[in-house]
Order: sequence, then structure tokens, then C-alpha cells
Amino acid sequence: MSSPAERSIEPAVCVYCASSRLAHPEYRAAARRLGEVLAGQGVGIVYGGGAVGSMGALADGALSHGGRVIGILPRFMAELEWGHKGLTRLQLVEDLRTRKHMMLTLSQAAIALPGGSGTLEELLEAITLKRLGLYLNPIVLVNTRGFFTALLDVLNRAVEERFMDRRHLMMWQVVGTPEEVPGALASAPAWSAQARDFAAV
Repeated sequence: MSSPAERSIEPAVCVYCASSRLAHPEYRAAARRLGEVLAGQGVGIVYGGGAVGSMGALADGALSHGGRVIGILPRFMAELEWGHKGLTRLQLVEDLRTRKHMMLTLSQAAIALPGGSGTLEELLEAITLKRLGLYLNPIVLVNTRGFFTALLDVLNRAVEERFMDRRHLMMWQVVGTPEEVPGALASAPAWSAQARDFAAV
């Protein structure tokens, strides 16, 4: 029997985003708007639990519209008082690895907002798991200020250089605004464990 913290919220999405206070305000505005949009759709949010930057803006936007927001926060971050105080639930975990696992397990899709090395690492792990047929849900990148364009160029180059299969380009969808996220989730191509058949190029 799973504990309440281990049961998925129906429906819910995992959102990867940043805690930087110094990034362009447009990133925080997009994060807040995404929270509002998801709350308006009745979609819960599972995210990293932070209170500032895009993390805080995302949570605040959803909560201001009656949304459900679950934060998954490593204990060392809680000790540094990085956690958001107003969430539906703040779940403390032992380490970053457990945090990433729970964020995917408790949700039915992954959404990436612009961010630094941690955000990119989370996104690329989700893409890798999907390539291996271990994660089958939609992945959506919100390309605010063209942030992900360079990464998308690298992934396309990986296909051109035969490190990845052209079918792997179907693993994610890219949108320009938070308002486009629900449509991208609804129209995401089906993905199955049969992806393992072409995981190795």
C-alpha cells in the first residue's frame, strides 16, 4: 500500500523551473502565468518546493487561482529555509535523486520552464528516461525568450550526427507561451515502452 505522499494527484503535472531572483522578470511572469493556466484547467502542480524565482512565481500563480501545488524539497534545502510556506503540501525528502523520482511519479506529464543547470539536468533526465521507454508521458518545453532554442539545436544536431534516432524528436513538444501548454499536453504523440527498440542508434 502506497503512502499518501506516494500516490499521484489526479490530474497533475511536474514542472521544472528555477529559483534565481536575478533572471529577467519575463521568466517569472511566464512561470506565474503557467501556474494560473494550470489551476484554471484543474491540473495540480508538482514542483521543487522553492519560494523564490520562477519556482515561487509558479506556485503563487497557481495558489492565487485555487490550484493544488505539491512541493518536493530535499531536507537540506528546508534547513536553509528555501521552501514555500503556503503550498497545498510540502513533502521533505532525503536527496535530489529522490526528489526527481517523486516529481515524475506523482504526475502525468513534465513541463520545463527556463532555468540553470539543475533545471536542465532534470529535463534531460526525463528525456533520457523517455528514450529508454521508462517514462512514457508528455514533455513540454516553454520556450520563453527563446531560452531553449540552443538546446533544441544541440538535440537536432545529435540526431543529424546519428547519436539519436529521428523518432526521438517526438519525445517533447515546444511552445512559446504558458497558454499553449494545455493544448501541447493534449496533442502529444503517444509513446510506449517499444521505444526501447530504437533507443540505441
